[in-house]
Amino acid sequence: MKKVLLIEDDFSLRENTAEILELSGYRVVKAAHGKMGVERAIECIPDIIVCDIMMPELDGYGVLQELSMTENTRHIPFIFLSAKTERSEIRKGMDLGADDYLTKPFEEQELLSALESRLAKAQLLSKSNSGQPVHFETSEKQMRTLHELKNFFDDNGKIEYFEKDEQIFHEGVRSNSIYLLLKGVVKCYKMDEDGKELITGLYRADDFLGFTSFMENIPHQETATAVEATEVAGISKSELKNILNENQNISLELMELLTKNITDIKEQLLQMAYSSVRKKTAQTLLQFSEILNKKREEPIRISRSDLASVAGIATESFIRTLSSFKKEGLIAIEGRNIRILKLDALQHVN
Repeated sequence: MKKVLLIEDDFSLRENTAEILELSGYRVVKAAHGKMGVERAIECIPDIIVCDIMMPELDGYGVLQELSMTENTRHIPFIFLSAKTERSEIRKGMDLGADDYLTKPFEEQELLSALESRLAKAQLLSKSNSGQPVHFETSEKQMRTLHELKNFFDDNGKIEYFEKDEQIFHEGVRSNSIYLLLKGVVKCYKMDEDGKELITGLYRADDFLGFTSFMENIPHQETATAVEATEVAGISKSELKNILNENQNISLELMELLTKNITDIKEQLLQMAYSSVRKKTAQTLLQFSEILNKKREEPIRISRSDLASVAGIATESFIRTLSSFKKEGLIAIEGRNIRILKLDALQHVN
């Protein structure tokens, strides 16, 4: 029975995750914070460690660094578990030596697949170190998850930087690359016959951009523009196609991701078609707050026209509704900034 050390300060998440692992045949050792996690790791020498990043006493980075400096624990596979989705934070952990990461909330199968993958790799490394011949495939063929694909983009892709309002790609231009958004926020949009901008999608760090047909080199069907200073990593469509041909699991995960994107777009279209102006405005504010990773007390700084475009209403109507929300105490308007004051009330606007 493989032993998992689970280091997580959130009691409910720790207990729920431990139950998933125990029901799947793992022996689980639990630690409520980083300092305790280091002690437990040295005491019991687990087969693998699953560790949160943001914790009291000692954060996940500190745990990884301390265990990496100890002979008996430096070899243990290490998976980060965190609500953070910024590529810079994720890459920081990978650069320190973590083997993988899972973003909260995660699916049960995602957790179990990550453990199985890392334990299998550790076993291969163990055989290699003992003198037994082990065949290692190329980096492209070792990939098993979307996380590893994103790391491949980060490590091998062409890095490009875009200032606010600068275009990443333009509607009608031939599509040659797929991008991973490393930092910033990007909007994709189409122009109607009257020159009005209709936003078709909002993307943040860790999202993919620029998917078109893999079979034909068709033009982009929309324009992508940076909403704020943005960094992307791009690889050619042909290179990505080769990776997907060699890695069926990643192909399936990517299909699931794109299917979810289509579902989200359908929900947005239904909202634009049937919701009231008040509900469209409220849902758009909530959507931008989530995309921009804003906490409740942090303001949203984005143009009213962009907000109105996502909501699918005239800018003038959007501004009038914002004024109404301000009078009701749901939001505060500070120049161009909008601050959400009553999140629950905004979520239930009809």
